[in-house]
Parts: sequence; structure tokens; C-alpha cells
Amino acid sequence: METPFPDILTRIDAGLERRVALPAPDELLAMGEQILEAWLAARGETPEAGDVDGFRLLALHRQGCKDMPSFNACRETCREIVFRRNVALAYGKEAQTAHRLEAMVVKHLALFVGGKLEQTGLGEFCCASRPLHAAGAA
Repeated sequence: METPFPDILTRIDAGLERRVALPAPDELLAMGEQILEAWLAARGETPEAGDVDGFRLLALHRQGCKDMPSFNACRETCREIVFRRNVALAYGKEAQTAHRLEAMVVKHLALFVGGKLEQTGLGEFCCASRPLHAAGAA
């Protein structure tokens, strides 16, 4: 099955491989929002406006967890995207590592949510998805 976020993953991979510039920190944050909006749309929900702690990404994550406790596995991923974005913006060129890490974490979110869209059991034990691996080994 094709990944649900090919444009996001392609842009991030090209930036991480230094073939093109990485998307700006705020653009990476927006990509994270797009990923969570897709999650909500797949559940038949309309993404709500508003923010949590000043960020829409965190509000979208909170909305996405309702009636889906396993989705809480990516809570810290969303918080790290916000943190890395803030560091990258606050320190500019000195924070290139934070910017690259933000891109990696957004990629991780896309892979997690994409996997979760394909297989609802993914994330019961965070990204290790222990029950899925155990079931495959049996």
C-alpha cells in the first residue's frame, strides 16, 4: 500500500539528503498539522480550530486521541515538533541540528499516522507495536 503522505515524505527526505533545502520550521509544523488533519478526516471528523499551549498541532493531537487511546502514543512526538521548531526559530543558523531533528520527527509522525491509518492496532505500545510483531511471529 502506498504511503498516505508521499509529498511530505518526499520533501523531507530530499531536504535531509541535502538535495534541496529543508522546509522552513513553520512549514514543517504545518506539515505536522496536515498529517493530523488527515487522521481526523479518516475518522470522519472535522479538524477543530483552536490551539493547546499556543499550537494548533497540539490541539489536533488532543482531538485525535478522543476515543482512541493508542493515538496518544504520538503525543510526545507532537510536542517535540513544537520544541524543535521553537529552538530552530530562536537560534537561527546556530540551530541547524534542531531544524533537521524537527524534520525527522515530522517524518516519524507521518510514518506513524500512515501506519495507523492502515492498521488500527499500530501504536498500542508506541511505535514498537509489540502486539503486531508478536502476532506475526506466532
